[in-house]
Amino acid sequence: MAEVVGGRRGQLKSSGLRPGWTTGACAAAAATAAWVALHTGEFPDPVRVLLPKGHDPEFALTQEELADGVAMAAVQKDAGDDPDVTHGAVVRARVRRGAPGTGIEFRGGPGVGRVTLPGLPLAVGEPAINPGPRGYIAENLARASARLGVVTDAVVEVSVDGGEELAHRTWNPRIGIEGGISILGTTGVVVPYSCSAWIDSIRRGVDVARAAGLTHLAGCTGSTSERVAMQLFGLPELALLDMGDFVGAVLKYVSRHQVERLTLVGGFAKLSKLAAGHLDLHSHRTAVDTTHLAELASSAGASPALAEAVRSANTAMGALQRCQAGGFPLGDVVAAAARAQGEQVLRGAPVRVGVVCIDRAGAVVGSAGSPPMRGFDV
Repeated sequence: MAEVVGGRRGQLKSSGLRPGWTTGACAAAAATAAWVALHTGEFPDPVRVLLPKGHDPEFALTQEELADGVAMAAVQKDAGDDPDVTHGAVVRARVRRGAPGTGIEFRGGPGVGRVTLPGLPLAVGEPAINPGPRGYIAENLARASARLGVVTDAVVEVSVDGGEELAHRTWNPRIGIEGGISILGTTGVVVPYSCSAWIDSIRRGVDVARAAGLTHLAGCTGSTSERVAMQLFGLPELALLDMGDFVGAVLKYVSRHQVERLTLVGGFAKLSKLAAGHLDLHSHRTAVDTTHLAELASSAGASPALAEAVRSANTAMGALQRCQAGGFPLGDVVAAAARAQGEQVLRGAPVRVGVVCIDRAGAVVGSAGSPPMRGFDV
């Protein structure tokens, strides 16, 4: 298990949750240990590496091998208190000397994916070792080379035990990374529940879809809304953005990386939060405001009695059901308000926005920016 040690130049802020280290940081540690062993015959254990923002943790090695001009070191990833799918994964670096003057060549071993679609920050055919980790792996090898008095010409193969299976629990198959996980980590540090990895996946999803020439994307809050988007609009899987609660991340990124059309598809309760101006839809961070729902209903022509029934409802779905019983289209009203909020975030970008609200079963209960679809059940 990687041992977290507060570095001289990089103390991690305490939030009550234990931080961890990315696959990129683990790969840097493993590669550095292997490179040193290749020249000295001894693996530094623990091995200290320098990461961006001044962090310099030490990592314990879980395995080491040295034979026939090749050194291999392995580090088990510790994601701290973050619910990371790669927590506990073993990251390996197999290193050998490269031809003089070739610098560092990165290769992907078993469990590391390969890029198959354009739009990612790596060329098609490259192993999915992101630019950030490549940079600090190279920096740590260069620092070790300076101490050893050698030139940094190296072939570095990174692999992850079980990475192909882990990849099925990530966005990789959808965005064109096949055969394994990605080696990630801009800073090398996993901040618990920072949501940065999810948001980065959303951005890469937009990039890959645009590079594939898709002009209509759907930001979806879950698997049911993805199914609805595919069946309503005939969208391919590549057009579906698993935005979860991060509707703001989708809107902000699309405002700068534009497509012709963006449809937001999600549960009525979640999209009622967007209608109230919230860009994070998580239940622990924002709550449904039935007073706001009542004001929307009233401004759209609901009777005072119905508006009061909405205000007094215990849940968003309870409010919706009361309006459905009274023949009032609260779903469409909320969808229209959510669409208006989305257009504000887009700040005039030439993107056509639509919103589709669904219930738990996947029936459409409201829409805006598209033909009315209430009652459509997929």
